[in-house]
Amino acid sequence: MAEESNISTETTNDNTEETKGMRPIWFFVGLILFFTGLVIGITGIYNAYYPGQSGTVLEYLHPDIWWGGFMFLSGAVFIWLTRNSTVE
Repeated sequence: MAEESNISTETTNDNTEETKGMRPIWFFVGLILFFTGLVIGITGIYNAYYPGQSGTVLEYLHPDIWWGGFMFLSGAVFIWLTRNSTVE
């Protein structure tokens, strides 16, 4: 019986197999930052249009929009920089 490997392989035109490496951890950090920033930013936009009853001292600065945008852009940069890199 042939054993199956957990590493995915790709066959090229020369009938040679190339192994695909794993994604670096920074790619997944970028995904987490991207989606967390998206959720925080959308929540901040919602709170800007429909403010709650309890307020904070610096609520008029809308820090959730700023932090959401910062995390969103940071995640996009991490994803962009590590999109083609692999770990052996």
